[in-house]
Amino acid sequence: MLVAKGYRPVNRDQQFLLPPDMREWVPPTHPVWTVIEIVDTHLDTSAFHGSRRTGGAGRAGYDPDMLVTLLIWAWSRGMRSSRQIERACSEVVSYRVICAGDTPDHVTISRFRKDNHTACEALFTQVLILAARLGLGRLETIALDGVKIASNASKDANRTEDGLRRAAEAEAARIATAAAAAHATTDDAEDDLFGEDDPGPGQVPAELADPSTRSARIAEALAQLDAEKEAERCERDQKAQDYLARLDAGETVMGRVPVGAEVAAAERRLTEAVAAQQAVIDRFQGGTVSGGGGTRFAPKPVDEHHLVRRRRTELDTALRKQGERTAAAGQRRRNTTDPDSRLQPLRGGGWVQGYNCQAFTSEDGLILATGVGTGPADYDYFPEMVDKAGAAAHLIDTTRRGTEPTGTSPEELIGVMLFDAGYCSRENLTAPGPDRLIATGKSRHLEAAATADPVTGPPPPQADPIQAMTHRLRTEAGIATYRKRSPIAETVFGHAKHNLGFRSFTSRGLDRARSEWAFHAAVHNLGKILTHLTGGTPLPATP
Repeated sequence: MLVAKGYRPVNRDQQFLLPPDMREWVPPTHPVWTVIEIVDTHLDTSAFHGSRRTGGAGRAGYDPDMLVTLLIWAWSRGMRSSRQIERACSEVVSYRVICAGDTPDHVTISRFRKDNHTACEALFTQVLILAARLGLGRLETIALDGVKIASNASKDANRTEDGLRRAAEAEAARIATAAAAAHATTDDAEDDLFGEDDPGPGQVPAELADPSTRSARIAEALAQLDAEKEAERCERDQKAQDYLARLDAGETVMGRVPVGAEVAAAERRLTEAVAAQQAVIDRFQGGTVSGGGGTRFAPKPVDEHHLVRRRRTELDTALRKQGERTAAAGQRRRNTTDPDSRLQPLRGGGWVQGYNCQAFTSEDGLILATGVGTGPADYDYFPEMVDKAGAAAHLIDTTRRGTEPTGTSPEELIGVMLFDAGYCSRENLTAPGPDRLIATGKSRHLEAAATADPVTGPPPPQADPIQAMTHRLRTEAGIATYRKRSPIAETVFGHAKHNLGFRSFTSRGLDRARSEWAFHAAVHNLGKILTHLTGGTPLPATP
């Protein structure tokens, strides 16, 4: 048993609690020094400097490079609150090293992030180039997936169109009442302060002048609803006109009747059925008068004929659906806090007010491309994300070659792309681009089919795109490749949500959500770079 000689002295009046040399606060192998070096010497931060102005009155501002480094380090540690970052700059040694002991307040941190959201989005490309120079970004197998991230808004702030209009009227009445009350009690005081002829400051109520207020957000939400309805109406009318024109031309049009043409098409079919049955009656009556009716049975009246009755039922159904759509159009919802956000369904059940965030990931865990949208269906993002992945592949290839782009196609740079069933559609299966495997059902069903009834060889020549893909996923090579999808695509989302705490956006609006998601991807990729450097690989020379 060891016995201590005594106790260490606890001298809280000591002049220096930390070494005077900041480089002695943390060892040189600490990753904070690597992050500082990367930002200072390997990333182009000119966009952050471009929005700053120096040479004016007042105290000196904080160095943008320091603030960028601080945000990257904080986000990589799962800390995204500006107040928590401010507190850490006083209490945590690694944060004190970044800001050199000169602690920025939370307002400065928050304002810097909001004012430079476009530059934060562009930082993703800079980090991707650095990762490519280090050899990261394997393109043999890449995977795309989406995740729903909550917005900085509550589900309870959703309102229907009627509710938004009532809220706008109530808000306008409240502002008018408040302004009138304030005007009645302060007229004399303002006349003494500004003079009888000077309107003075604040002649427009702040609630109406400030675009971040409730009134402006309600107006924005209503404008979005009106624009969406008008765009859908134009598209619907065009499709309906094309369909009806083909019917009028005598064509046999197969498939689903476009929305908006259902009533008109049903009326046409009813008219044709009535005319056909009336012609039968006329021929029968003409034969009877001329004595040539024979033993033929008299046709049923028009309204009792089975085809006419069926067409009337179809017309009634079309009219009912049209009424339901008209009623549902008035029930569309928008959020008064963040009008760009939408209710997103969750895989395990339930809903979240937020955005659909997309990420294309390489086999070594590097995020190649990002995207954010409001639509809950993943397959809509396929064309945009495939194009972004192709651009990222060109960037990585050019960086590694150290030459000008060679014109190599994405099909030559990317081996195979993997997607879950949320991206499955005939359009996505047949779209131009690199080779792809898109699940045509749940993973467990694909595994069961490939195990119980494996196939070999190419699909049948007459198979449609979905059948051909199903056949390919039942082959040994196809299912073996598809098994890589989940570890590649979903790991980055687990890391974001559970390790870094990225479960909701801090800003509002679609543009800021896109920049925040891209900035998170840049931080994620920097983490991959730091892990790669721990193996002894040095940072590349500054270009």
